[in-house]
Parts: sequence; structure tokens; C-alpha cells
Amino acid sequence: MRASLIQIAVDPDESVDARRARAASLVVAQQGVDLVVLPELWTVGAFAYPAFAEEAEPLAGPTHEVMAKAAAEAGVWLHAGSFVERADDGTLYNTSLVFSPEGERSARYRKIHRFGFDRGEAVMMGAGEELVTVALPDTTLGLATCYDLRFPEQFRGLVDAGAETLVVAAGWPERRRAHWTLLAQARAVENQAYVLAVGTAGTHADVQQAGHSIVVDPWGEVLAQAGADEEVLTVELDPAKVRATREQFPALKDRRLGLAPPRLSS
Repeated sequence: MRASLIQIAVDPDESVDARRARAASLVVAQQGVDLVVLPELWTVGAFAYPAFAEEAEPLAGPTHEVMAKAAAEAGVWLHAGSFVERADDGTLYNTSLVFSPEGERSARYRKIHRFGFDRGEAVMMGAGEELVTVALPDTTLGLATCYDLRFPEQFRGLVDAGAETLVVAAGWPERRRAHWTLLAQARAVENQAYVLAVGTAGTHADVQQAGHSIVVDPWGEVLAQAGADEEVLTVELDPAKVRATREQFPALKDRRLGLAPPRLSS
């Protein structure tokens, strides 16, 4: 299984329409790959809070349309990163979309953990409430977005739902890049799963992005990592390695907590 992570640069001088078209061309260029992944809020920038309301779209808006067409033209499974969705009731969500090789929408995931500590995304957007997995022919994806990476319980829930490949679309800042790499490896090791974590490059809203998209195998080994600039990172994955790892080192079977309410001492 081949996967391409598109670490696109978010340039405030580039229009959203132009970046959509450019992202679509990068997706189409990945013909022959099985899975393509884009980062979080690449249309506007994860920290460009003033643009959220202005650039918000309905679910089946222009980003959905352009990405569905790109997935079909490339013939790939496409995790189209996330965009600012405006729901029917007016609530904004940080929403990821997954398309099949036929261009059909297979999943929508609304980011559960909103970043900002009572500012920015945390107060401007609604919180998702559902864990989302997507069954591909060779693996099952578990979806997460950026700040979600800091909450291991979400990833354990995805594994319990059958996920073998954990996909994280992000707009992670450079100043916390060490955490990005550390947490991606931790989520892979503790869940014995592949982690595909893709971020943005460039600087927007005066926040330098970390880049350094990363692919980690079920043993925590880094298979590939990008640099700081715009880049397409393509890797070969062996879906059978997840099952083999879980059989050879069956730590997940030894879980005591989380399967039922813990007994608390008084």
C-alpha cells in the first residue's frame, strides 16, 4: 500500500481558490498511489481565525467539489484534510472529508478537541462528537485532527473500532514541533498502528508552521519524515504488519482499564 502525504504551504498572499486548484493538481499527480492525505485547514490556515467565518463553506461546498473530482481523476482514496464547515444551523466545524477513488464521499469527521484555551478555534467552532473510521480495501483508517493528537483516549477508541492506520491532519506550529514527533510515535506504539501525520508548511497569521509530516510504523519506527517546506512524502506501508505486531506483542490484550468502569477505592 502506497500513501502520499501532501505537506502544502499556506501562503496568505495566495487566494483560497488558487490554493484549492493547486492542491487538486497535487492530488491528481499522485496517480498510482493508494491513499493521499492533505493537512488541516489548508484552505485558510489553522491559525487564521479572522478568516474562518468569511471562508466557511457548506458540507458540499467548493472544497468538497474540487476534492471529490481530484480523487476520481487520480483514482485514489483521498483524505482531503479539513476545512471550515458551516452547518445548517450556522455552527462552524473543523471538518475532514474522505473520498473514494470514484470521488464519492466516504466519511466526514468533525474535530473533537478544539484548540485555543477559550480563544480562537475553541470558542469559534463547535466540537465533533463522533469517532470516525473508514474501511479501505487493505486497512481501516481512524481519523483525527491536530490537537486530537494530545488525547490518547481518542486513538484507543479508534483502535477499538477497528482502526489499523491512524491519520492525523494538522496545522501544527513550529514552536511545538518536538511534541509533534513525540506524540506521533507514542500514538503508534501504544496502539500498535501506523500513524500518518501530515502538517502544513509556511507561515500564516504570524505563526510559523512545523511541517515535518511523519509516518510511523506499529513499532514506533519513523519510516519517513518531511522537512519544513512544501513537500509530498510518499511511503510504502505493509498493512499486515499491524496484525503481525499485535500478535507478536499482544499488549492490547492485557488492558485492564477502559474496557469497563474502573473500581475506585474510597
